[in-house]
Amino acid sequence: MHILILGGTTEARRLAEHLADGAPRGLRVTNSLAGRVAAPRLVPGEVRVGGFGGAEGLAAWLRAHAVDALIDATHPFAGTISFNAARAAAAAHVPLLALRRPGWVPVAGDDWRAAASLEEAAELLPALGDRVFLTTGRMGLAAFAALDRQWFLVRSVDAPEPPHPPRMEVLLDRGPFTLEGERELLRRHRVDVVVTKDSGGAATAPKLTAAREAGLPVVVVRRPPVPEGVPVVADPAAAARWIADRLDGA
Repeated sequence: MHILILGGTTEARRLAEHLADGAPRGLRVTNSLAGRVAAPRLVPGEVRVGGFGGAEGLAAWLRAHAVDALIDATHPFAGTISFNAARAAAAAHVPLLALRRPGWVPVAGDDWRAAASLEEAAELLPALGDRVFLTTGRMGLAAFAALDRQWFLVRSVDAPEPPHPPRMEVLLDRGPFTLEGERELLRRHRVDVVVTKDSGGAATAPKLTAAREAGLPVVVVRRPPVPEGVPVVADPAAAARWIADRLDGA
């Protein structure tokens, strides 16, 4: 049985590790990485890097490599590949499962402002503050490029490229982040508003606690929906059980 994992996330890596630790004989796992990060973390199993050429290219790859099941464990905001995966799986008649970490939920004391997109988040900022901690990654900074009054602290794994905000400092770093570190970062840079995507998970959640403690507003960009009809699980163990069920029925 050949499993293709569309990965690049912590959940995808943990699923691959889970399958490698207890993989039954005959299970082949291929991990697909988009190649947007210069130095991705190592993952067990076969690895391919780069795109497929849209839904048609992915469907052709599934057929050519006799893939028996497809796991979409991409980032919650990788909407294009998720919809391509749904179309490709349907065309190639391959079962598809989406592995998505749960989104964040506000608690008492949080001052969250919902935004449907990065562009909408940018529209909210002039009324919220002048010193922005932008944690949405290096992709999509063009949405904030017209804001010349605000100063941005941009945190990303790799250095961003233009277009981006004219007043910007880049912090190259990769989670997980600590609560103490996030408190110090907000204090040192005199941040007065935080912008984040609803990525979910624990690795980057401490910034939300630090913002709540400091009484800062947080603009939270809502994640796109999973394609209609695609089953969803919230953790790698559940995805592994889904795969095991298909092995048992093979």
